[in-house]
Amino acid sequence: MSLLLNCHEIGKSFASKHLFEGLTLGIEEGARLGIIGINGVGKSTLLKILGGSVQPDEGTVSRRKLLKTAYVEQDSRFDPQDTLEQVMMVQGKSLGLSETDLMVQAPMLLSKAGFERYDVKTGELSGGWRKRLAIAQAMLGEPDLIFLDEPTNHLDFEAVLWLEGILTQASFAWVMVSHDRFFLDRTVNTIAEVNKAFPGGIFLQKANYSSFQDLKADYLEGLSRQEEALSNKVRREVEWLRRGPKARTTKAKYRIDDAKRLISDLADLRQKLKSSESQISFGGTGRKTKRLVVIDGIEKSYDGRTIFRDVNLLLSPGMVLGVLGPNGCGKSTLLKALQKEISVDSGEVTHAPDLKIVYFDQNRRLLDPNETLKTALSEVGGDSVIYQDQSVHIVTWAKRFQFTNEQLTQKVGALSGGEQARVMISRLMQQKADVLILDEPTNDLDIQTLELLEQNLADFPGCIVIVSHDRYLMKRLTDLCIGFLGDGKTGLFADYEQWERELQGLKKPLKKSATKDKSKPKAPLKKKVKLSYMEQREYDQMEGLILDAEQNLEAATARVEDPELASNAHEMQKAYESLQTAQAEVDRLYARWTELEEKQQEA
Repeated sequence: MSLLLNCHEIGKSFASKHLFEGLTLGIEEGARLGIIGINGVGKSTLLKILGGSVQPDEGTVSRRKLLKTAYVEQDSRFDPQDTLEQVMMVQGKSLGLSETDLMVQAPMLLSKAGFERYDVKTGELSGGWRKRLAIAQAMLGEPDLIFLDEPTNHLDFEAVLWLEGILTQASFAWVMVSHDRFFLDRTVNTIAEVNKAFPGGIFLQKANYSSFQDLKADYLEGLSRQEEALSNKVRREVEWLRRGPKARTTKAKYRIDDAKRLISDLADLRQKLKSSESQISFGGTGRKTKRLVVIDGIEKSYDGRTIFRDVNLLLSPGMVLGVLGPNGCGKSTLLKALQKEISVDSGEVTHAPDLKIVYFDQNRRLLDPNETLKTALSEVGGDSVIYQDQSVHIVTWAKRFQFTNEQLTQKVGALSGGEQARVMISRLMQQKADVLILDEPTNDLDIQTLELLEQNLADFPGCIVIVSHDRYLMKRLTDLCIGFLGDGKTGLFADYEQWERELQGLKKPLKKSATKDKSKPKAPLKKKVKLSYMEQREYDQMEGLILDAEQNLEAATARVEDPELASNAHEMQKAYESLQTAQAEVDRLYARWTELEEKQQEA
């Protein structure tokens, strides 16, 4: 495959922080590349360098002539007064699309993104729907290469599945920064980990995430063997130096220089094998009772909308319960009911006597943005924290969560999302609990911290109730899941995949609103309205578009049936792929024509 983009020995620094140097990476046609690494290593900066919005301090970035690229930011922002239609029109015109192309592409991409109305203002969209709009916008103009920075942020399970389908079937190449390991497993064909421990600052393997982990483990094991052998050699040379060679011969001087080089090499290798990671562990109370929380037939409604009904659960020590459902379905409401923070309409929630519940809030409302990091890290205040009945100095405690001494005076509001999540985890660790309730604890955490969090949650002796869009974590930790099925219905499932199959098997798809207001019943997106201006133009042109598409299909069919191709497997494969593409376009146009006709008849 031909090369779309190549960066050669690039480096980048910000102020005194050196991110990477000597990094070389090529991106070919059909690339499905996932970039991973710990927080602060420079993943997003690398993506911006590849996308062209940031220049490297050193090295070169070469792009194929006339390469068309698009970039999806981590946080998608639009003018709140603009409609979806206006967003697509403005973007299309900036790309130089003709009005005819724009009238075809914009409705098709918005429809593909799940929007049924194009007059909705972007200010009414939730974070997940803004992300869908950003991805639809990026696909305008049929780019050759799309860059995506944490594309699953703000997306619920249903939206993540939609994005998986988009990326796995994409005609364009793409490069993605992500901490979503399950998503990486399902979509990428190549993984690149940015880390100074690797030669050139990057470890690249053609593999999905799980296979990459095995290859990385093999590489690190090889480094460990190399370190052991080098250590033994250095030990012998140090002993030789200690004896003090008397001769000033060339051979002796050479051996002294060689010994110094070996010592330097060993120090460098040991530095590479070191990993900077948070040290996470949670303390239980040691309670022996088997009935921590009993939930008996509870139901809750708001403004006539049933959030959940007939929920029955028994929470016991050692149990990990996953809560599954799309954004706005009522997961957080169920967590509040479990804690008795809100009353239920019917049924009963019973706690064991003196039950200790520790809660991780996904919105981090428990953090004061005006506090210093030093104050936020300590539950008791001062220069120390109490952990497992022992006093730990605040500087030592901060280092445990990858914070430097200099950061202690920094305001919490200035910290990154990942850093704020680590502060929350540090506060949880200072509390003993019977039940840990974790509402999206993995947001903004890098993969290394996620894996450490998983390991320590697995060792927690109490009960864990967890809401997370991180399917990899849910699969590894949960014993049982309660999944929302729509219209207030819930069910118990063995794992995430079983719930996913149940959703896909329902005759009526799970509905959810594109707006941020979750406290009121949502009006359906689809309304009986006449065709918009763009849709009417699209409808008027549809017969001509279908006629052209059918002519292309006939030509593609004739090409496949050409007897001269029978002996040329390569050309036959290309002809067959063209036939499939032409057939898919005809099918799409007919489906769209039917959709527009039905909408026009409903008006």
